[in-house]
Amino acid sequence: MTNTEPLGRRERKKAATRKTISDVATRLFLERGFDDVSIREVADAADVSPTTVFAHFPQKEALVFDEDDEQRDRLVSAVRDRPAGSTINRAIHDFYAAELRMNVDEHGDEVTRTFMRFLNETPALRDYAAKMWLRHEDALSDAIADELGVPEPTAEIRVYARFILQMQLLVNENDDPFATLEAGFVILENGWAPVESGFAPSPKH
Repeated sequence: MTNTEPLGRRERKKAATRKTISDVATRLFLERGFDDVSIREVADAADVSPTTVFAHFPQKEALVFDEDDEQRDRLVSAVRDRPAGSTINRAIHDFYAAELRMNVDEHGDEVTRTFMRFLNETPALRDYAAKMWLRHEDALSDAIADELGVPEPTAEIRVYARFILQMQLLVNENDDPFATLEAGFVILENGWAPVESGFAPSPKH
């Protein structure tokens, strides 16, 4: 029989299944610990087969991060679609701040803190999150280069992109993410010298 189901509907079903699996897995991990929950248990709780779980998530760590591609696209869009007159630095700052506020608004401050603490205290997830986020370096560098009118990312653009991505990891690890975010972008805007001059004693001879 020919499958005439619209592609949009099939994609929505796949996305809904993926989200359900991720939500169920995250709940189980928070309740019992990442290492004490098996893929079979996630599949049973989500009412799918283990094969379906692996079709959506190639490894166990990925179950917690169901929006990797979407986050990359939103990050790139923040650069490309920034308001007229807005710098790239300001656009990324506003994007990070909006993502933080969205998480707090959707889940509440305490749940968000509990989830971030869970990530930071689970080595496998912390390492996976870092590798996953840093994979966006090429996409971010290319977008910045394009916006600046250069044919390919320069060394300065790649350094900046790496700093920006690493800073987001630090923000997520901190108990006061908004303060960390602001501190990071102040340094990116103004450099380190003003910070050092505000604290440092006389230069060494």
